[in-house]
Amino acid sequence: MDTNTKAHLVGGPRDGSTHDAGDSALLELEIDGMIHRYVRTTKRHGENGTVYNYDGMVAPGGGEPGVEDPAARVASPRADAEGHGGSH
Repeated sequence: MDTNTKAHLVGGPRDGSTHDAGDSALLELEIDGMIHRYVRTTKRHGENGTVYNYDGMVAPGGGEPGVEDPAARVASPRADAEGHGGSH
């Protein structure tokens, strides 16, 4: 069985574009220093891809002082893996 890894992005700054998503349910793209999240759906885009819906934008380290409580904000999994480290 072939594994299709092409994500068709819907919404957000990359609306209508495609991206290699591997087998990930959560696709995170860094754009202008912010992490933009796309979540896999069960919808197919033609025969060549899976639809990923835009889920919002977060700072790589989690919350920003003055905007939200940084201690209560969960950082991006990608940011954690890259060592940006928010409050844990």
